[in-house]
Order: sequence, then C-alpha cells, then structure tokens
Amino acid sequence: MKLAQTYGPIYKLWIGQKLCVIISSPALAKEIVRDQDVTFSNRNPNIASRVFSFDGKDIAFAPLGPRWRQLRTILVREMQSEASFDASYLLRRNEVKKSVAIIYGNVGHAIDIGELAFTTVVNIIAGMFWGNVDGRQVAGIDIGTEFRAAAGRLVQNLGRPNVSDFFPILARFDIQGVQKDMKKVMQQVDKIYDIVIDQRIKRGNMGQDEVNDDGKKNLLQFLLEFREHDTGEPISHEQIKALLMDIVIGGTDTTSTTVEWAMAEMMLHPEVMVKAQLELTEVVGLDNEVEETHVKNLPYLHAVVKETLRLHPVAPLLLPRSPTKSCNVSGYAIPKDTKVFLNVWAMHRDPEFWESPLEFKPERFLGDKLDYLGQHLHYLPFGSGRRVCAGLRLGERMVMYLLATLVHMFLWESPDGTMPDTSEKLGVVLEKSNPLLLVPTPRLGSSKFYV
Repeated sequence: MKLAQTYGPIYKLWIGQKLCVIISSPALAKEIVRDQDVTFSNRNPNIASRVFSFDGKDIAFAPLGPRWRQLRTILVREMQSEASFDASYLLRRNEVKKSVAIIYGNVGHAIDIGELAFTTVVNIIAGMFWGNVDGRQVAGIDIGTEFRAAAGRLVQNLGRPNVSDFFPILARFDIQGVQKDMKKVMQQVDKIYDIVIDQRIKRGNMGQDEVNDDGKKNLLQFLLEFREHDTGEPISHEQIKALLMDIVIGGTDTTSTTVEWAMAEMMLHPEVMVKAQLELTEVVGLDNEVEETHVKNLPYLHAVVKETLRLHPVAPLLLPRSPTKSCNVSGYAIPKDTKVFLNVWAMHRDPEFWESPLEFKPERFLGDKLDYLGQHLHYLPFGSGRRVCAGLRLGERMVMYLLATLVHMFLWESPDGTMPDTSEKLGVVLEKSNPLLLVPTPRLGSSKFYV
C-alpha cells in the first residue's frame, strides 16, 4: 500500500534478476484481466510451484492451451455443479459434525481455529474428490494422517522465499534446500496418490466404483474413466495428480485461513458476532443445527465473509501473470515474461472506492451486488478473467457452512481475556501471524447436536 501511494498505480521492481510489475489500480487491472487477458493468462511459476504442479501439468500453473481448458472445464462444470454439490453434501455434513464433536469434547479449553478448519476442510476435499480408501492403513500408511501432514508441509514450502527464484544462475545449487524439501514431500504425496489411484483402478475393473445417491462419481473416478475413453491426447497420470494437488492444497489453506480471519474479526467486533448469531437463530433456530440449505438465507454472514476477504484477501497479490509477448499497458512497456502482480490488498483498501476502508464493516456489502467472480474490478479476492480461481464455488460453500456452524453452535471467548491481534504473515496465503485460540461454550440447549 505504501509503495503504491509513493510510486503510483503501476511500478516495477527488480528482485534479483527478475523483473516484477505491481499494479494497484482497478483501471489498469482491467487491461490485464479483460482487454489483454489472453496475453496475460500465462504463469511464470517459481521452483517450488513447478515441483508442486508436476512441472506445470495442473490448472493453476499450466500455460493457457487446450489441455488447460479441458481440465478446467472438468473441474468447474463436472465437479462444481449443483448436482455434484448436492450429491456430496452428506460427506461435508459428516466431517463438519466430527469437528463439532471435537470442539464439544474440548469445552473450556482453547481451540486452534485455523488448525481445526484446516483438518476439516482437507478431510472434506479428499473425500469429495477421491472418496473413501479401503482401510485407514494401506501398505503401512495411514492415508488420512499422512496426507494431512504432507499437505501442511507443502503449504509451508510453497510460501518460503527462495533466492534461486530471483537469481536463476544459482538454481542448480538449491542453496536453501527448497527444491530438495519440496521433492521429498512430493515423493510422500506421490506414494499416497499412487495407492489411491491403484485402488480406484482395481475397483473399476471389478465393477465396484463408488457412486453418490444420484449416481455421480468422485473426480478421480471421472478422470480415470475420461482418460480411458478420451479419443484425443490422453490425460497422463501426472496431470491427474497435479489436478488433485490444485484442489486439495489450493482449497484447504485458503478456506481455513478465511474462516480463521472471519472469526478473529468477529471477536474483535462483538456486535458483528451478535448480529450473525441473531441471524442464525432466526433462520436455523436454537433447536436445530446448521444445514447447507440454510446458508443462502444468511445475507449478514455472507457480508461478514465478503468483508473478511476485502480486508484479508487470501492471496493479496494473486498468483502472478506473465505476458507471452512484450506489450503495452496504459503507455507502460511490459517485457515478455515479466512477473505481473495485481495488488488486490491495496485495491481493497483504496479510499476512492471504499468508505472508511480500514474499518471492518460487513454492512457495506448488504444489498450490494459485489460477488467473487471478478466482475467488479475494485473487489478481486479470487482474481478475474480466464485465471479466476477454478475452485471458487466450492471454497465459498465450505467457508460459509463451516463458519455458520462455528458461530451458531458455540459461544467463543479468548483464553486470556485479550482480543486477537490482526498482524499478518505472508506465506502462500495471507495468514495471521499468531494462531487464533478461542475457548468454546455450547450455545444450543441440547447435547444431541454435539455428539
């Protein structure tokens, strides 16, 4: 924000040998995500991202092209349709209820909200996109525990600054060991994926594919069958794994971090918490638990989430774009392969577009048509254009359902009576510097809702 105020809405930085351009203006952002969207739709991934994405075989980091469009279409249309969401609702419900039971078992003790949300979300996403695996122990591996641990390490490594990214001449030395660490964790993840995929193939061969109530299959089954019948260039094993990595890693940390920030802001603004709980009492009732069908009738809680993402966008600079050719943006020459960042953190706090921009005021979104799709260029928490977040609809659904449950089912207080701080730490996402620890008390009268 200070750099934008000092140098204007567009400025360049040399970080080592890498030229970076930072854009902090909605008008200039329009040229990137709309007017020249095709030119700016490629990535320039760093070393950790290349390892994570199986060298750009996923959706997030793959270059624009037919295969990228095909994979994105599968994810958005096949697995994030209303029918798919409805078919997998019981899985999400069961995982959220497990988390409620864990909280209830720790009443009077501090709960790490971010860690709880992360575990809940990774279990939901894994279940939705590759289903249950026969036995918790497979080939000596506890699939759930191992994968959660690996996911946490991947997120940490993706957020580590790496001198080799800024001085490519040093990349072969891997001075900080980032590439080595990433490859080590990816080997662990690769082993888990191989086990899961092999089980799916064996089940398919034996006619034992899992289907949901409406006959829908999970994403892994769909991809394996699509690969078998694809008449064009077949989807590779690595592309399937890379797509699963995008979904699981991209969805867990962003979702859990948003839930944690929303809870922190409501603790700092108890009047907001009260309004959210009153809305939940009216819509859900004190003799009922939250269902996903309630969520669409919670405009104030939706406003809380939107305001949270305004002040604390999970990706404050979004994933960088890189032009495929040298081009011009409002008179500024941008060379080919430059890393171009959209500073949504600054745009979301720009007083030209937001009244009292540093205040947490969910009411600003009530009755407003601002959404997450990137149509309004001063509000871009998930990007815009061809590279808008592919998992947007699933992320919104999980944040709302989990947050509504936490707010409705429990009263919360700080363990030491102090309010949470809002200092930020930038890793792969914009996290709280310190974990949010809160002590729960049951809010509903009957224990049947908690066990």
